[in-house]
Amino acid sequence: MIEKNNKLTTSTGAPVGDNQNSQTAGQNGPTLIQDVHLLEKLAHFNRERVPERVVHAKGAGAHGRFTVTNPEIANYTKADLFSDEGKETPMFIRFSTVAGEMGSADTVRDPRGFSVKFYTEEGNYDIVGNNTPIFFIRDAIKFPDFIHTQKRNPQTNLKEANMVWDFWSLSPESLHQITILHSDRGIPATLRHMHGYGSHTFKWVNKEGESFWVKYHFRTDQGVKNMDPAVADQIAGTHPDYHTEDLFNAIAEGDHPSWTLKVQIMPEDEAAQYAYDPFDVTKVWSHKDYPLIEVGKMVLDRNPENYFAEVEQSTFSPGNFVPGVEASPDKMLQGRLFAYADAHRYRVGVNHNQLPINSPKAEVRNHQRGGSMAYHNGGSAVNYEPNSYDEIKESKEDNIKPFKVSGEANSVPHDQSDHFSQPRQLILDVMSEDERGRLYKNFADHLSGVRDQQIVERQLKLFNQVTPELAEGVAKHLNMTVPAE
Repeated sequence: MIEKNNKLTTSTGAPVGDNQNSQTAGQNGPTLIQDVHLLEKLAHFNRERVPERVVHAKGAGAHGRFTVTNPEIANYTKADLFSDEGKETPMFIRFSTVAGEMGSADTVRDPRGFSVKFYTEEGNYDIVGNNTPIFFIRDAIKFPDFIHTQKRNPQTNLKEANMVWDFWSLSPESLHQITILHSDRGIPATLRHMHGYGSHTFKWVNKEGESFWVKYHFRTDQGVKNMDPAVADQIAGTHPDYHTEDLFNAIAEGDHPSWTLKVQIMPEDEAAQYAYDPFDVTKVWSHKDYPLIEVGKMVLDRNPENYFAEVEQSTFSPGNFVPGVEASPDKMLQGRLFAYADAHRYRVGVNHNQLPINSPKAEVRNHQRGGSMAYHNGGSAVNYEPNSYDEIKESKEDNIKPFKVSGEANSVPHDQSDHFSQPRQLILDVMSEDERGRLYKNFADHLSGVRDQQIVERQLKLFNQVTPELAEGVAKHLNMTVPAE
């Protein structure tokens, strides 16, 4: 048994005799290359960062647990983590902003990432969502273009409203999301005071083989609180890590934030007749048509011990399913099933799931042995299947439940008929008069940075199709009139 001590060591465990002075040839002589401790420290320092995430670079995270509160939910899915009332599953969550870099401010107007990793007995299950129930676009082929507009101009290296609104004004499907973004909820007061959503439609399959379409809603138990834009700007300049610190301190002080997970469930055969395409991530399902059903409670009760190891190296993918949860035809989801895991292979490495923060609690048994930083050998020299030497076989009962597809193989657009009714309903039926006034001003403040007047006019025409009051309210702040169609 190795005796524990408090000696400083190298990365290979050897004790360090002097950590204050380099080895040199005499007091004033040159530094010696034989000082391997010095070389290790400098070499490690040069490699202490992995490439930051292209999207969701700035984030905070915490550990917690999820507990099932509704035993009836097992009627809809055979997923083990939802199987019994009181069932408890350890989990980790990463909150983030979308567009900013690692050093950006927490209190900017931006959607927040809301990514949850459940360490289930059947493998890791990730719900990779945002604090909004919808998204800006609905086809993954547009995702790189959209994110480019949120980043820096390749010539000036500056962020600019012109790029953002040029894209949005040419993408009317963005109207619903940008209305939420420029509403009061565009700047949460803290990470604890916002809802989270899976956003996409997923498929649940129960033990009888029945399929259901499902949407996830994490409802904050702290209540929704938002931040005044002037206060947010002030905090961004004086305390850019405000949300990160608030979450850490709340958990450290025993004020453990919690969310109630609820779902909307649609029987599989009702999708074709629904008023909207249920797989269009720019649309929501009416709560009157599909009421929220409680599933369980998520509580965050432990802070990371090492931010880099646990938050920066945490990796999430909407393709990390468990039996009982599957993909839907959602075009945006279909693209993310590839893109997220591929981003992590680039950023962290092909064996990123072997890191402790990402490693499943369930036993991993496959035939992958190689790749950078591999240290799970699988307990066998056999790296192929089928073989005559181990008993690892497919689990036929856990194969996916197929959904029907039809049509020609072609670049087929979504239904283009209605980008306006849901943002109209949000503005007229949900927002108060005061909220609408702040929405108009927030839109105008952002649009005021656009250099090309044609872009502003094009966006005002789209606003006018949502509701004339929206177009007129924004135009008034811009000292403009709404252009004729």
